Amino acid sequence: MKNILVSMPNWLGDAVFSAPVFKALKENCPGARITALCVPRIKDVLSLCLQVDETVVYDESGQDRPLIPKLVLTSRLARGHFDTALVLRPSLSRSFMFALAGIPQRIGYSSKVGAGLLSRSLVMKDHDGLHRADIYLKILESEGFKIASRVPSLAVPDGQHAHVASFLRARGLKPSETYAVLNTGGNWDLKQWPWEFFANLAGRITREMGVRIVLPGATKDLERVELIAQRSGVFPIVIAGSTDLGELAAVMAGAEFVVSNDSGPLHLAAAVGANVVGIFGPTRPEITGPRGTGRVVVVQKDARCNRAPCYYLECPDNRCMKSVSVEDVFDAVRKIRD
Repeated sequence: MKNILVSMPNWLGDAVFSAPVFKALKENCPGARITALCVPRIKDVLSLCLQVDETVVYDESGQDRPLIPKLVLTSRLARGHFDTALVLRPSLSRSFMFALAGIPQRIGYSSKVGAGLLSRSLVMKDHDGLHRADIYLKILESEGFKIASRVPSLAVPDGQHAHVASFLRARGLKPSETYAVLNTGGNWDLKQWPWEFFANLAGRITREMGVRIVLPGATKDLERVELIAQRSGVFPIVIAGSTDLGELAAVMAGAEFVVSNDSGPLHLAAAVGANVVGIFGPTRPEITGPRGTGRVVVVQKDARCNRAPCYYLECPDNRCMKSVSVEDVFDAVRKIRD
């Protein structure tokens, strides 16, 4: 393998879990050029992965959805003269494009329908007890590759740290103050710890530990984040809607610790070396728990219905998240600071 195309998963957390794949490729294929094919929303996280040489954006739900743009992209891939394509998650359209582009080795996960489009296919079993990072690495293991590390590692550019320090000072963080990040959002509501709990936790951390709170989030999270800030009574620094992914990574890397729901930002924080507390409810930490070089503590309560990953989006009470108390998370913060 000398010129490798990697078809990426579409979500931030899964993209972070893919980072060990790139490291293993560089270690097992010295001198190989690695290109990542990804949707627009994860392009920025790949810029933090030192082993990725090039990124090709495939807006499969937007401008690249019609046939003509797909054919244009396929032609571009053919001109790239890739010898190998790795498919980290099943995708019939991508597998078809890779075959049409004439990439000789096409290895990875497929559906039953798309298995014939790959040279060697594996069946993905999301609930077989393996961590998502290990599921992706199984593709390389099936080819006889040795895996030296299963921990995602992303690098924040040096200049970004200075930029973020200035950014936070402009918003009231004093040079003598340490700060913690509370990431209160998530890609679906049932994975979000109640906002009232976050407000209570923010107040306790600042009053009892002397640590300033920083509240990130997307623009859509701003109303909830501002409500948390107001109810906390400790004047957190609100940066929701004000950072890109690289800036968020630098903010988290500079924090004393990060507390987050199971979400992409949680995994981003762990991958840049932050100490993290992950709050889990319907999902399972064995499968999507944070992995990083910093300290990691996961808080989850047995609600019986969450002993396997639960995707019941119409859950009437969300008791798996509500059963995690403020005291539970505050105790986890204590552990991570010891």
